[in-house]
Amino acid sequence: QVRLVESGGGLVQAGGSLRLSCVASGSIFSINAMGWYRQAAGKQRELVAIISSGGTTNYADSVKGRFTISRDSAKNTVYLQMNSLKPEDTAVYYCNLFQRITYWGQGTQVTVSS
Repeated sequence: QVRLVESGGGLVQAGGSLRLSCVASGSIFSINAMGWYRQAAGKQRELVAIISSGGTTNYADSVKGRFTISRDSAKNTVYLQMNSLKPEDTAVYYCNLFQRITYWGQGTQVTVSS
């Protein structure tokens, strides 16, 4: 069983920054991918950023140049540094781990005020 716990969400003004963290526990394989998705009210869940165990990253076009994903594999932790936040970044952010099957965290709310 795998458990993902996110932290770091909150309320921030436009132009501000937040850092999200997600700690994975349980049966974690050495080869996997971890990432962040978000779901705004009334919209579908969308990919924000993903990072492989080898360090390869991929970002949604809407966050390129503003968000940075990183991981500490020794701690089974993935981070999302979010800079220059915009009101349209407001959403529930979910941590994701893929290793044979997909696991999800419970989500953390990020609200960006204008």
